[in-house]
Amino acid sequence: MQDLSVATSWFHSFLLGYIPEWAAVTLECLLIGVGLLLLYAVLALFYILFERKVCAAFQCRLGPNRVGPWGLLQSVADMFKILIKELITLNHGDKFLFELAPFLVIIASMLAFAVLPWGNGLEVINFNVGIFFLLAVSSIGVLGILLAGWSSNNKYTLIGALRSGAQMVSYELSMGLSVVTMVVIAGTMNVHEICMAQEHLWFIFSGHIPAIIAFIIFMIAGTAETNRGPFDLPEAESELTAGYHTEYSGIHFGFYYLAEYLNLFIVSGVAALLFFGGWMPLHIPGFDAFNNIMDYIPSVVWFLAKAVALSFIIIWFKWTFPRLRIDQLLTLEWKYLLPINLFNLVLMVVVVLYRLTL
Repeated sequence: MQDLSVATSWFHSFLLGYIPEWAAVTLECLLIGVGLLLLYAVLALFYILFERKVCAAFQCRLGPNRVGPWGLLQSVADMFKILIKELITLNHGDKFLFELAPFLVIIASMLAFAVLPWGNGLEVINFNVGIFFLLAVSSIGVLGILLAGWSSNNKYTLIGALRSGAQMVSYELSMGLSVVTMVVIAGTMNVHEICMAQEHLWFIFSGHIPAIIAFIIFMIAGTAETNRGPFDLPEAESELTAGYHTEYSGIHFGFYYLAEYLNLFIVSGVAALLFFGGWMPLHIPGFDAFNNIMDYIPSVVWFLAKAVALSFIIIWFKWTFPRLRIDQLLTLEWKYLLPINLFNLVLMVVVVLYRLTL
């Protein structure tokens, strides 16, 4: 498979031929930042349309079909509409925290966005504690939600924020333990090395029963972390109008809207990394001809295809299961998922130790 780091190294050498190293590094950082922002916006527009089409299919409807061919420009039209909406200011809330909260949510998702393995040699941030960094920055988002609920000075937003805080803090435990379980079998927290460790067989197959259990729990916890149905209690429309972002309008509401879909992609991307090889093609030991054909598919295509496929499963959850009550939501985590996860972590350690002794 082609290593894209060759192209990035050539570009770096090309810049060094004309400008000093500090200027080249600065320019590269700016280009990467702009690229991530553009990709962020494009993926958000795609996911909005994708979910509306999937939801329509489940409900035997057509979905968006008027704006552009097959409704493909509907998300773009919605984006322009939300950009020209008036920003409503509050008279009795904390204006500084109210303005700050949406940016915290966006920053958290953007930082996590940069750690994902987009392709072979195309990791934006590649260091030896990449998974640890990913777990750390993903926890910042809950601060934006809590601040939004509290600073709005509205009982509905406050209840939504408290629900979201309890939910996200609880399910972060199961999500983190599922990640640690896969780090045990990978033997590293480096994102690139985790992908390379699945060169011959993805962890979902080579990790045996503990990997399958970790995958199921990760998908459940990831759905809860992104506040999506059936875990969308913080935004329960029938109870809280719109939850913690009830008082937001215009682009500020758009930030929360975008962050929800990008967090969906991030959870799916991390699942693709840990369980399905990230950008690594499907290789079956002993089938060299098949493996060679798979290598012709670009690594970026592999990663995006896996992430979108896993996102479809999470969207499927939302439009299939009814919303849980808050007691059911917390009972599922503390009485079932967390104990199973702890046992599964020990089981994975036993499997790895057994392999090492063979």
